[in-house]
Amino acid sequence: MLRLLKYLNKRDWVFILLCAGLVVFQVYCDLTMPDYTAELMRQVVILRQTGASVPMSVVLENGGIMLAYAVGSLASSILCGFFAAYTAADFARNLRKAMFERVTSFSAAEINKFGTPSLITRTTNDVVQLQTFIAIGLQLMIKAPVLAVWAICKVSSTALEWTVATIITVAAIVLVVGILVGVCFPKFRKIQKLTDALNNSMRENVTGVRVVRAFNAEAYQTEKFENVNDSVRKNHLFTARGLGLMMPVMQLCMNGLTLAIYWIGAILINRTSVIESRLELYGSMAVFMQYALQVVMAFMLLIMIFMILPRSLVSARRLRDVLETHRSVRSGSVKDGTGEDPLVEFDGVSFAYDHSDKKTVSDISFTVNRGETVAFIGATGSGKSTVINLIERFYDADGGEVRFDGVNVKEYDEEVLRNRISLASQRAVLFKGDIEDNVAYGTADEPNEEKMKKALEIACAAEFVNGLPEGVKAPVAQDGTNFSGGQRQRLSIARAVYKNAELMIFDDTFSALDYKTDMLVRKSIRENIPDATVIIVAQRIGTIMNADKIIVLDEGRIVGQGTHKELLDNCPIYKEIALSQLSKEEL
Repeated sequence: MLRLLKYLNKRDWVFILLCAGLVVFQVYCDLTMPDYTAELMRQVVILRQTGASVPMSVVLENGGIMLAYAVGSLASSILCGFFAAYTAADFARNLRKAMFERVTSFSAAEINKFGTPSLITRTTNDVVQLQTFIAIGLQLMIKAPVLAVWAICKVSSTALEWTVATIITVAAIVLVVGILVGVCFPKFRKIQKLTDALNNSMRENVTGVRVVRAFNAEAYQTEKFENVNDSVRKNHLFTARGLGLMMPVMQLCMNGLTLAIYWIGAILINRTSVIESRLELYGSMAVFMQYALQVVMAFMLLIMIFMILPRSLVSARRLRDVLETHRSVRSGSVKDGTGEDPLVEFDGVSFAYDHSDKKTVSDISFTVNRGETVAFIGATGSGKSTVINLIERFYDADGGEVRFDGVNVKEYDEEVLRNRISLASQRAVLFKGDIEDNVAYGTADEPNEEKMKKALEIACAAEFVNGLPEGVKAPVAQDGTNFSGGQRQRLSIARAVYKNAELMIFDDTFSALDYKTDMLVRKSIRENIPDATVIIVAQRIGTIMNADKIIVLDEGRIVGQGTHKELLDNCPIYKEIALSQLSKEEL
C-alpha cells in the first residue's frame, strides 16, 4: 500500500500533516480533562481537611475548563474529518486516473492477462476500498497510537496494581485481534476475486441478454450467477462473523477492566484508615478509570483499523499489480518512413498468443504496395485478424519483421504509426455521443462538414443518417444499440474513410452488409479514393475477387497469393472456397 502513496499530491500531504496536528490536539484535550477531575478531587480533600465546605466556584471553574477542552476536541475532530475526507477523495481520483491511463495504454496481451471484468472491478471497487480506508483510517491510524502511548504514560504514573490490570487487558485484546485478522485475511483476498467473477457474470448476462432470451436460458444463467453470488455471501458471512467477535471481546475486556479497577481500588481504600487518604485514593481511582478507558479506546480504534485494513491491503495489491505491469508493446521513436514501396511488408513473421508453443501464424511473407488493394481470405481461425493486429501493433511479432513504409513497426512512435492507419474492425464499435463524434473519432481537428458528408456517402450511410431528424447530431447509445448491425458497420466504415489515412484496413467489415451495399461501398471507395492503399479481410469471394492481390491463409500459413484468376488455377483451397459460394459461371 505504501507504494500507492505517490498518488497523493502536495496539497494532500499538507492536509495529512494538518490532520496529524489536529489529532494530537484532540488527544491532548481528551487526556487533559481527567487532570481537572483530579484537581477538583484534590481541592475537595484539602477543603475537607480544613473543615470548610466546597464552594460552587471550584466546581464551575474546573468544570468550565473541562468543557472548553471538550469543545476543542470536538472542533478538531470535525476539521480532521473534513481534511481526511478531502484527502481520500483526491487520492481516489488520482488513483482512478492512473488506472485508466495505464489500462488504456495496455496492449491486447495485458488486457487478456487481467480480463475486462477484473480491470473494471479494480478501477472501481478496489479504489473505493482504499478511499474508505483513508477517509476513516487516516484519523484512526494517527489517533490510535498517539492516544495509546500518551494514555499509557499517564496510567504508568499511578498505582502499579491498576497499571498491571490495564496491561493484561490490552494484551488480551491484541491477542484476539491478531488471531481474528489472521483467520479473515485470506477470505478478503478471495472476496475480491469473487467480485471479479460476479462482475463478469453480470456483464455476460447484460451484454448477451438477447441470446439468453432467444434460447430460454434465463434459468441457467440465473443459476450461474447465484453460484457466484452465494460464494460471495458465504465469504462475507465468514469474515463478518469473525470480525463481529471483536466488539463483544472489546466490551468484555472493557467491562472486565472496569471491575478490576473498582476491585483493586476497593482493596486499597479498605487498607487505608485515614478518611482524607481514602478520598484521595477514590479521586485517583476515578481519574485512572478515565485514563484506562482512553487506553482501551485507543485499542478499539486499532480494532476498527484492522476491520477495514485486510480488504484494503488486498485491494492495494490488486491495484499495484495493474499499475506496475509494463506493456509488452513499447513505443519506438521513429516518426518518418522511407517513402518507398512497399508500404507494408511482412518478412518471415511468426506469432503465438501468450507465447504458447502453437503458432497462430508462421512464416508469413507478403508486400502491400502503395495504391494497391490486398485481400485476405481463409477459414475461421486461419490467422487473418492476427495479421491485422500485427500491422497495428496490438501485438508484436515473435519472429520475423513487420515493416511499414520501410521501417520495422517496433521502431515507430505508436501514435505516428496509428495516425497513418485507419481501421474498421470486425466488430463495429460505437461510443455514446452522436454520429458526428463517432465518425470524426480520434481526429484532433474540429469535425469538417464537407469531409463528414463525403465519408458518409462513401460508406453508403448518408441516406439513413440524413433521414434522422437530428442528422449527424443524432444520438448514439452506448455501443450503438439504437442502430442496426449494418448501420453500425457503415458508420464504422465512414469513420475509417473520414480519417483519410495512408492505409485503410477493413477487418471483415463488410460481413454485416448485404451484397448490394457491400459492392456499392467498395465501388465508392475505389472511385472516390483511387490512390488509397486498402487491406481487406473477408469471407466472401464477391468482396475480394477484384482485389489487386489476394492472400489465402490456412492454419496460420500462406498457401496462395495472386489475383482471383491466378488463384482459381493454382490454389485448391481458394478454388474450394470460391466454388462453395459461387457457381463456375459466376466465377
